[in-house]
Amino acid sequence: MPELPDIELYLERLRERTMGERIVSVRAFNLFVLRTYSPAPAEFADRTVTGLRRIGKRVVFEVEPDLYIVFHLMIAGRFVWQTKPLEGRPTGKVQTAAIAFESGTLVLQEVATKKRASLHLIQGVANLNALDPGGIDPLSVGSEEFARVLQRENRTLKRILTDPRTLSGIGNAYSDEILFHAGLSPLRLTQALDGSEIERLRGAMQETLVKWRARLQEEIPGFPKPGQITAFRPDFAVHGRFGLPCPVCGSPIQRIVHGDHETNYCARCQNEGRILADRSLSRLLKDDWPRTLDELEEKG
Repeated sequence: MPELPDIELYLERLRERTMGERIVSVRAFNLFVLRTYSPAPAEFADRTVTGLRRIGKRVVFEVEPDLYIVFHLMIAGRFVWQTKPLEGRPTGKVQTAAIAFESGTLVLQEVATKKRASLHLIQGVANLNALDPGGIDPLSVGSEEFARVLQRENRTLKRILTDPRTLSGIGNAYSDEILFHAGLSPLRLTQALDGSEIERLRGAMQETLVKWRARLQEEIPGFPKPGQITAFRPDFAVHGRFGLPCPVCGSPIQRIVHGDHETNYCARCQNEGRILADRSLSRLLKDDWPRTLDELEEKG
């Protein structure tokens, strides 16, 4: 799922192409992508884009007067910019929606069996704000507010970082990277953290997101291709690197699998060498499940 650094990259490239541009048409090719019925897509024709911004992981086009086009890419949604008109008649199987401008067309693609990406057409800022889950901005949050929000409930760090009602724009990939750089276990409980650990987490969160936002802007100077927006980057420290050596201590990166999601971490750097129980594997292996990296090496 595209997260804050990816969404910021899309916003910057879209500003370059669509700010002040006249919309020719807004179209939905898939029955389920359009989640609103009023205003109608036709009402956006001949309107001008006056701004772009992010709400959580949503991309928002501000359109005169007081109209909004809101995309949520979910897991598999990606944007493609085409300078030529769409060829053929889209079926909605891959190309699910599009905004046509005089200079080109923004196409929403979703290469997945189950379509989850969404398009909302909104009138009025109150209706727009209703889409906001309410998470605070991780880049600007101060120490006191972060500590207060973090310890409001007693939850695991992995869950609190990825909850859009708590923090805005962080998902599975960057939460792994943040926790690694903070040296904290993904299963630590928020109310068990002391003040120095909370501040270390806030610093790691902001440094990680700012670093990757700047890096993507530099590495992808044009409009990003779908394959360039990915949760699996070769230069990540832990996310998507199960079994590979930790860049700090060299120990094999571990994982916790829950449904379709995988949490990656370094047991030595984040959990004093203790391996966190993976629900499916620990149930299967029972007493054979290694508790530490030393036990894992002995069993290997």
